[in-house]
Amino acid sequence: MTVRGVPSASSEVTAVLSDGRHQVLRRRFALFACLAAIAWAFAYAGAFDAVRYRDALRTIVVLAGDAYPPDFSRWPNWGRPLLETLAMSIAGTVLAALAALVLGTLAARNVTPPTVSMAGQFLLAVIRAIPDLIWGVLFVAAVGFGPLPGILALACHSTGMLGKFFAEILEHIDPAPGDALRSQGVAPLGVLRFAVWPQILPRLVDVTLYRWEHNLRAATVLGVIGAGGLGLELVTAFHLFEYREALALIIVMLGLVTAINAAGGEVRRRFLGGA
Repeated sequence: MTVRGVPSASSEVTAVLSDGRHQVLRRRFALFACLAAIAWAFAYAGAFDAVRYRDALRTIVVLAGDAYPPDFSRWPNWGRPLLETLAMSIAGTVLAALAALVLGTLAARNVTPPTVSMAGQFLLAVIRAIPDLIWGVLFVAAVGFGPLPGILALACHSTGMLGKFFAEILEHIDPAPGDALRSQGVAPLGVLRFAVWPQILPRLVDVTLYRWEHNLRAATVLGVIGAGGLGLELVTAFHLFEYREALALIIVMLGLVTAINAAGGEVRRRFLGGA
């Protein structure tokens, strides 16, 4: 028996089941759309064209044979390019972290008004939408060749990426400790020092170190457009068909990246362990 104007229990169950079926259909449709987009991307890039793989393995084997054994005979000339690459990665990451801390704070929706946060998010999106190679070309034209345009290029692109990460970290902090301190009359700087900073510092360090590792590899690529470093030596070796020297340079880069990864891992353990 049902009361007029009041839905019966069976109608409520039917509505819930119908809504559940609609959700399942929407999820299946979204999954199908994602799979279709992935398949289209592979097909458009020619990944399913078997003819293109016919000589691939043989070519790789030939190139590997030409590059072995690695030639380290010019290693005394690699000291300065190695330091240039390291300097570009360090200075670019530091500049980016400082700028991203400001822009990321402005872009965080729980820190600034909606208009300010939207403007900050848009600015960060524009900065990171421009590849570091394009930034490098602009700064080479502006300040000349050498490590300086590489530093500025890495700083600009990394600011966009780190700013996005910093904003998301700030948006996911637990507000309870800060509210408790404010209820006791603690000043905003005290809230930042004792409630916000301890929550975000380990994560800020983590993403900054990851970006440093990325910038070390990106600094090598910037040698293509005249930013110096090991990248310029590597590109020159390839242009001269000195594959053995190129392999030696790749091994040096691999050793440098491995050392940076180890140092970053130790710093992460200290910060995250302390947290």
